[in-house]
Amino acid sequence: MEKKQGIGFFERYLTLWVALCIVAGIAIGQWFPVVPQTLSLFEYANVSIPVALLIWLMIYPMMLKVDFQSVKGVGKRPRGILVTCITNWLIKPFTMFGIAWLFFYVIFKTWIPDALADEYLAGAVLLGAAPCTAMVFVWSYLTKGNAAYTLVQVAVNDLIILVAFAPIVAFLLGVGGIEIPWDTLLLSVLLFVVIPLGAGVLTRISVVKHKGADYFNNVFVKKFDNFTIGGLLLTLIILFSFQGETILANPLHILLIAVPLVLQTFLIFFIAYGWSKAWHLPHDVAAPAGMIGASNFFELAVAVAISLFGLQSGAALATVVGVLVEVPVMLMLVKIANNTRGWFPVK
Repeated sequence: MEKKQGIGFFERYLTLWVALCIVAGIAIGQWFPVVPQTLSLFEYANVSIPVALLIWLMIYPMMLKVDFQSVKGVGKRPRGILVTCITNWLIKPFTMFGIAWLFFYVIFKTWIPDALADEYLAGAVLLGAAPCTAMVFVWSYLTKGNAAYTLVQVAVNDLIILVAFAPIVAFLLGVGGIEIPWDTLLLSVLLFVVIPLGAGVLTRISVVKHKGADYFNNVFVKKFDNFTIGGLLLTLIILFSFQGETILANPLHILLIAVPLVLQTFLIFFIAYGWSKAWHLPHDVAAPAGMIGASNFFELAVAVAISLFGLQSGAALATVVGVLVEVPVMLMLVKIANNTRGWFPVK
């Protein structure tokens, strides 16, 4: 029963839903090409309006769950927050770049043309540059993580995203020789981070003021539970209606993209988790510290990839592969964390 409270039906089988969306999207693109053709007419500044609306539908409910009042408690577990921030912002983006570059340009060079390798690298960088937000509450719950610490680290990371995401993405893509328009990148951060975050904060303040915190957390937020997944799945169907030709021509590429993404996920988890063990942090801090680094803010990565490179780009495809592998890999890490509880001091 507890598990059901931690991870819902849609989240538990997210990989299956994503796979079905891939099939549905490709089928629509092949048999009903008028659908993507019509959708492509509704664009502004290279941003697809229908997709932007669906992305807001994904991200706004997640931002509702972030309580920035909790940042006041940042000093209560400074070492746990330090592990999270350094792993997420000074290690993770750069290891993602390094691992993705090694696989796409060296190990898989025979199968991936240079032009596509550039786009896949860009997608991987976008995944690596933003740590997980709302889904970390699920992973923390499943490992019996400290709820207060999890809330603080999510709030702190969301504040850092506002200022660090764009410069890190621009720097790493520049190192990779990939040119990106700064104006589109900053517009993406404004559209998909600042606006939904601001809307979430204002909604939280208003609802709590008029109905109370208990109503907000147990009634209001729960009304949006399926909106994030629904918005994501509809976005993926649209995306794959544009991606059909690319995937049918290179079906192996989904597997090739997945390899470095999965390796990176395990690496970052063990860096944060191992560091927590070395610092003798309790398991209920170590587990969520590892989870927030390992998991990606894939909704944001998908949104920015589409804005920067388009629905038909390899970058967008790479971010979607990140969604495809997210849940099964994270559930494996949950199992590892639960099986190694004895490594950590008992409080």
